[in-house]
Amino acid sequence: MVTSKARVIHTTDMGADPDDQQSLIRQLVMANEVDIEGIITSTGCWKKSQQNTDYVDKILQVYDQVYPNLIQHAQGFPTPEFLQSVSVMGQTGYGMSDVGTGKNSPGSDLIIAAIDKKDTRPLWLTCWGGCNTIAQSLWDLKNNRTDTEFSEIIKRIRVYDVLGQDNAGTWIAKTFPELLYIRSLAVYSWQPSDDYLAEHIQRHGPLGRAYPNRQWATEGDTPAFMHLINPALNDPNKVAQGGWGGRFAKQKQPAIRGMECMKGEDELFDPYYMYGDAAEGGKAISRWKTAYNNDFQARMDWTISAQYKDANHHPYAVVNGIKSEQVVYVKAKAGDSIFLSASESSDPDGDKIQYSWEFYKEASDYQKEIVILQPTEVNTHLLIPSDAKGKEIHIILSIIDDGEPQLYAYRRVIITVV
Repeated sequence: MVTSKARVIHTTDMGADPDDQQSLIRQLVMANEVDIEGIITSTGCWKKSQQNTDYVDKILQVYDQVYPNLIQHAQGFPTPEFLQSVSVMGQTGYGMSDVGTGKNSPGSDLIIAAIDKKDTRPLWLTCWGGCNTIAQSLWDLKNNRTDTEFSEIIKRIRVYDVLGQDNAGTWIAKTFPELLYIRSLAVYSWQPSDDYLAEHIQRHGPLGRAYPNRQWATEGDTPAFMHLINPALNDPNKVAQGGWGGRFAKQKQPAIRGMECMKGEDELFDPYYMYGDAAEGGKAISRWKTAYNNDFQARMDWTISAQYKDANHHPYAVVNGIKSEQVVYVKAKAGDSIFLSASESSDPDGDKIQYSWEFYKEASDYQKEIVILQPTEVNTHLLIPSDAKGKEIHIILSIIDDGEPQLYAYRRVIITVV
């Protein structure tokens, strides 16, 4: 399979709430799906000062214990030594009060070094807490590069801000309006239950034991990287497509306010604009809940299984012979019948595969019904409505194996009606 991993650097107010530790553990068992280039301990409005990277480093020490098992089940997991090398401190103070000339940190320097790499892929920067380490890197770049250089840099940066947890995030959106900036507020309606986590996650070896109990909400920051890990389901740069990390409006929206712990701070930057949650809110995440719950369970199985045969692995979805793990774009005329085939899909464990072809109405321009003639067969026909000219129709192929737990793979087909 041809893949195109996203590059990502996470910033986290680790220690403010155990949900950051929970999210980091899920990210680590999914770490083969993205290129993690940094894990930066920083601040936010719930934890306005930081001293060290201890929370992250303790979890990475546990990852070191399970890494030999993980690499038996999938390629691409980063070594514990590499992750330790990119676990650094960001800003130690809160918000824009700790951003400015001479206030660079190891974290902001790491972000700049990643931006300067000769890599054409966009760099995703996530805010699990506040965004001021990202703000510091942009401050330094803006003041130390030419206008032409900086305009090219901004085109290569993406920000996924969870809930808005410091005024630096709003400053970024205000100061750099051309930046692709997501602020998601719908991060509390998708989580697995405490009972599910106790049975399927916390009982699974060293990483399971390191997964803390919920204090407030579970894994509030996880959508920030789930947005990136299924390039066949959604192109993360096309924020309105929708995937495991949510779906977002096609146009930037004004005045998306952050959490109550920074009440009044956002207003100081009006007007500012960000990509916010689409109309369905948290349902854009929870529609995939069986798949992402089973995915986490299976990956935790990998951490305690030294042999490939002792765990389940994801099937491979192929549409019309196209094997690259990306969204498929096709053109059709109104009134056409489109043939779609998943016949080259497979499962590495030899499991039987179920097929599901679904019209993703919320992500489509066309909002009437679509006829899929064989929605549960390996091959299907799709009837393009006669009034769909000029519209996009999104079709999701899901293939599901019959292993334990059942695992999913996807291909999105976007049909442009001409």
